[in-house]
Amino acid sequence: MVIRALAKTLFLFISIHFILGCSEIKNTSKGNISLVDSLALIPYPQHLEIYNASFLLDESIIVSAHPKLKGAFKLLQNELEKSWNKKISIKTLESNELSPENNIQLLFDASLDKEEYNLNIGEQGIQLSASFPVGAFWGVQSLKQLMVSNYTEENNSYTLPCLSIQDKPAFEHRGMLLDVCRHFFDKEVVKKYIDLLAFYKMNTLHWHLTEDQGWRIEIKKYPKLTEIGAWRTDTSGNKYGGFYTQDDIREIVQYAEARHITVIPEIELPGHAQAALAAYPQYSCIEKGIEVVNDWGVFKEIYCAGNDSTFLFLENILTEVMELFPSEYIHIGGDEAPKFRWEHCAKCQKRIEEEGLHDEHELQSYFITRIEKFLNQNGRKLIGWDEILEGGLSPNATVQSWRGMDNGIEAAHQNHQVIMSPTSHCYFDYDLKAIDLEKVYQFNPIPEGLDADKVHLIKGGECNLWTEHIPNEANLDRKTFPRMLAMSEVLWTYPEKRSFEPFLERVRHQYNYLKNEGVKYGLEGEAVRLKSNNKDGQIYVELKPGVPGLDLKYAYVSDTFIKYEEPIVINKTASLKVQAYRNNTTYGDVFEQSFVHHNALGLKPIYLSSYNKWYTAGGEYGLTDGFKGSIDFRDGHWQGFWGEDMDVIIDLKKPSTLQNIQAGFYQYNNAWIFFPEVVEVFSSIDSLVWESIGTTMLHTAPEKRGKFTETVQFDIQENSKAARYIRFKAKNVGTVPSWHEAAGSDAWIFVDEISIETDDL
Repeated sequence: MVIRALAKTLFLFISIHFILGCSEIKNTSKGNISLVDSLALIPYPQHLEIYNASFLLDESIIVSAHPKLKGAFKLLQNELEKSWNKKISIKTLESNELSPENNIQLLFDASLDKEEYNLNIGEQGIQLSASFPVGAFWGVQSLKQLMVSNYTEENNSYTLPCLSIQDKPAFEHRGMLLDVCRHFFDKEVVKKYIDLLAFYKMNTLHWHLTEDQGWRIEIKKYPKLTEIGAWRTDTSGNKYGGFYTQDDIREIVQYAEARHITVIPEIELPGHAQAALAAYPQYSCIEKGIEVVNDWGVFKEIYCAGNDSTFLFLENILTEVMELFPSEYIHIGGDEAPKFRWEHCAKCQKRIEEEGLHDEHELQSYFITRIEKFLNQNGRKLIGWDEILEGGLSPNATVQSWRGMDNGIEAAHQNHQVIMSPTSHCYFDYDLKAIDLEKVYQFNPIPEGLDADKVHLIKGGECNLWTEHIPNEANLDRKTFPRMLAMSEVLWTYPEKRSFEPFLERVRHQYNYLKNEGVKYGLEGEAVRLKSNNKDGQIYVELKPGVPGLDLKYAYVSDTFIKYEEPIVINKTASLKVQAYRNNTTYGDVFEQSFVHHNALGLKPIYLSSYNKWYTAGGEYGLTDGFKGSIDFRDGHWQGFWGEDMDVIIDLKKPSTLQNIQAGFYQYNNAWIFFPEVVEVFSSIDSLVWESIGTTMLHTAPEKRGKFTETVQFDIQENSKAARYIRFKAKNVGTVPSWHEAAGSDAWIFVDEISIETDDL
């Protein structure tokens, strides 16, 4: 403690002496925010002061560093040497004394935490202090960001503002998941993302290496995993896939270590294992040949929990994995493990009986715990998705909460460490309409309702890049950036200095750097947001820019675009088109939303069955707001009924002569969404006596792969009669059929709008 106190005193003395050459304080982190944000630092430092002076960093620079910290400057040294075409040496700094003018000093300060650093830029030079190489490295990244935004091309130099930064991260775990299984990315792409993670002070690459659609890591003991499991046949009949050799992995891990990025491998079990079981079917419950999957979803093939050889197989794999990855943690997945095979497997049922387990959920707990013991015996710890809570869990396991925040709260209350990556804020494969830059920036890894004495168990968070619909590097870039910048600031700066509009300005300063790094970044958010209001049975649509600083023009009914100034009345069945502009330049593509105008518009339905909280289509008026759903079931206009029939009554408020009744339904069986088995419509004058108008079935077979929409229609003009109440019933298939990979799970019905036309439309 005495040594640390002396070191801190010495550092303060040097720093004060160092910055005395600067003029009075021009700005602090609590002052004029626009000046601070012109520095374009992301993530934002915990404390920042700016002085009214500058320092010229050019090729005459002298670099000196404490022996423990010399490596932190190595990467920047290499970049400067290439830029200036000259050798830059790093002198060893024996003590924390001021060196000659025009220099960079890396000073040792034992009082600072592991990832903490202090950065001072004065007219005499630059001082960076830390107690560990990782802290110094983060400080170098801040210096590099300042250099990027203050470069002078004429003389290849950097005019840096005089400032003082004291900084350290709010969270220990700051990560990104990269799925290379659904679509494969070569090692140069992985390295590119490691560089970008480091530049924005993220410290973890969660590498998703095994899946139903591909096994991506070479295992010497089981060569068929890559000979067979790494390849699938696509819809065109072509072979698709790839894998990383063990030499590739060692190269990537070493590359990451040099940038203070921990690579955590994920080896999925007991589910999401069809690629492995295609190579070695003897470890499945059916013990016969299956193919590597060329589709998306949850599949019922799973490692056999009743076969001891399964565990030996996995232990041998994990032994090679641990030899390649020095990370403290190994991620074992544990999510979306259908129990259908276990329920029908004699070996698994025998295991349940012999171990005194109650059901297949406890069998999964047995499976996870057995693997965890093996990892613990080898000095490693386990991370798993929040499903590993089901059936009980070892206290040493870390839980990654993805199905909302509640499972993270439950895990913390059970004294597990938690990584937060809920679908609501952290799934970057989701479209911008679901998660835009601002939504990510609003993410709070510390959930409401968590006891104060459990807050320390929240290790941090991750943004997740699942690549089902990300087939190439350009798509990956667009999905990741700029949203990853928001995640980096959430996990580093939380919660003191987060304000979205200044952050957005700093993000826009990053675009030139990203472009120079070959990043094809995407939009910050949707060009436009639509909000509907129901007033006296009339629907008004309000348009708002998706991000600040946009102007909007729209066309509705007509093809002529006009400036948006007031809410739009939905009085025709037509499409609304909107184009956004920033500084008179188009921002994004033309947005298009289909509307249907009908007599039930704006009427509140009476629900005899409940829609699910995850798919509300806007709530109680979601089926009568005029919005038609798109082919994207997450567009916010599909209302979902999970595991039960849809049963809805609409009161027209007065007897009316019916002309036509319609409703749109959706099917995507990969996501367990099926067309209803049958749809029936009834009418009534008094809501007591009901008369069937008719029944109908949809045309697309439930087995058909893909995304489909169909409209059911009841045209009753020939036998029209007066009715006040319309009852709309759609029968759910109930559970996912036995032929499906997720057989036995509850099935969904999705509906977008119930349209009712009468003779007075």
